[in-house]
Amino acid sequence: MLWDMLRLALQAILRNPLRSGLTMLGVVIGVAAVITMVIIATGTSARVTSDLSRLGTNLLVIKPGQNQVGTHGLRSSASAFSLADSTALEREIPGLEAVAPVASRTLQVISGDRNRPTSVLGTTSAFLKVRDWPIDRGRGFTDTEEIGGQAVCIIGASVFKDLFRVGTPVGQRLRLGGFSCEVIGTLASKGESSSGSDEDDLILVPIRWFHRTIAGNNSVSQIFASARDGVDTAKVQADMTRLLRERRHNPSGADNFSVRDMREVVNAVTRTAHFLTGLLSAIAAVSLIVGGIGIMNVMFVSVTERTREIGIRLAIGALKREVGLQFLVEAVVLSSVGGVLGILLGLAGADLGVSLLGVPFHFQPGVILLAFTFSAAVGVVFGYFPARQAARLDPIEALRHE
Repeated sequence: MLWDMLRLALQAILRNPLRSGLTMLGVVIGVAAVITMVIIATGTSARVTSDLSRLGTNLLVIKPGQNQVGTHGLRSSASAFSLADSTALEREIPGLEAVAPVASRTLQVISGDRNRPTSVLGTTSAFLKVRDWPIDRGRGFTDTEEIGGQAVCIIGASVFKDLFRVGTPVGQRLRLGGFSCEVIGTLASKGESSSGSDEDDLILVPIRWFHRTIAGNNSVSQIFASARDGVDTAKVQADMTRLLRERRHNPSGADNFSVRDMREVVNAVTRTAHFLTGLLSAIAAVSLIVGGIGIMNVMFVSVTERTREIGIRLAIGALKREVGLQFLVEAVVLSSVGGVLGILLGLAGADLGVSLLGVPFHFQPGVILLAFTFSAAVGVVFGYFPARQAARLDPIEALRHE
């Protein structure tokens, strides 16, 4: 019996394919929009989370100045840190695993007949630990090289590819601006960040050599710190803020530095992505309701057009509930077909969207099942009233209908 109803429902839908297609359009758009938005938002959140996690484990970033509200994210001016600030953090904050001071400058790097501009970072061996950045070839800095400020360097994967291409660069020399250093290692590749910048485009040198030869001062532009596993990073962040307030003696009383917990950034991005996904999905769900109203309207028209047919069926012995169920099945089939088409369109749109944005495609079977179930439920809800009207027709009056 159910198969016969499905067959009749498909025949009724195919009797006027243009009208049926336009009726399903709202459901198709609603389902497609929900699936596309959820997959793109999930992929974006995963990409940002992955990029931030690549910065390091339990990472805290300390910078001079504060982000100013209302000035497009610009930082207020403040004096730079010093190596003494980094040493004090490492010595007096018990929850820290490692602390890495960083000073940077963009220089032209030369090797033989090849050259390129790149970021040169003066830092310590702790940088590799806090950034969770393994050595691919060679080795890191020794204590002697760091304390003595020797002319050695570790190059990123992009620098190696452009300047050496093949072989091993370990033991060879580079010119950084007007200074020469020996390559002692290469970093493993981290690829591009979510902003599109190349994370492998850098060279690490001992910070004391950087200060003495390149910078000509002892400034530290930022400090990276890694909290121990199991330690409350919020408490570590508060302790670091308290210590830096004591050391920097800002006359205005306001903090002239910022301490950012990258885990908070990940959580904020995740919350924002979930909120936007929910908001956009709710907006897209309006299309499903509009599509349901369209289905109900067309089913009412169909009842009117087929009144004589309904009268004949009732006259030859069909039960009222069977007539009502037939129209309800037609409405459900109409919305379900729209749901399937919406799923296909949504997956295609999501695939295009993640390709353009450069984020991973995360298949969401739960969302797809929910969208299809909701589209079928739309057919039940909005098909009920036309089906009820069809079932309540009087056979004699229906047969008189022209």
